Amino acid sequence: MRRDYFELDVKQIDWVETGGSPEKPLVRIDFHGPEETLTDRLTDPDGELLDDAETDVAFRLQGDVDDPGASGVVSVTNRITGDFVLELNEDADDVLRFIRAAREYGKSADGEDGQYRVEIRTDGGETVIYEKRTFLVYDSEGNLLRGHSLIPSGVEL
Repeated sequence: MRRDYFELDVKQIDWVETGGSPEKPLVRIDFHGPEETLTDRLTDPDGELLDDAETDVAFRLQGDVDDPGASGVVSVTNRITGDFVLELNEDADDVLRFIRAAREYGKSADGEDGQYRVEIRTDGGETVIYEKRTFLVYDSEGNLLRGHSLIPSGVEL
């Protein structure tokens, strides 16, 4: 699927920098392409939508993490098959800012329903919602950057 079919918007992250009340960060991904293609990727072999535990969210840098102009690829994958559900290009600074907000939200919340929410919406109005606790960040060589990732305590990778 083409990356330009997707549009990403984040909400509820500014409170970290302004000292406001904690809000669960939200990433909204709008899909503007053939809905049946996305639906196929969001469902398991039985035709059921993938749930929170069957998906992973990651960011793969395309340059150095310390480069102010660095960018990379946000991906949602099927944890069972390893297949990509979707990929889209984003600025590294924006993604890392989102992860910082999710980390701070996790310190103030019980964490039972996730540290951030992912909504994937189609033009036809279908929405899939995932409550997530992990957001992995990899460098351009594929090495996990633990210090930049959102990894709940007690999780071994």
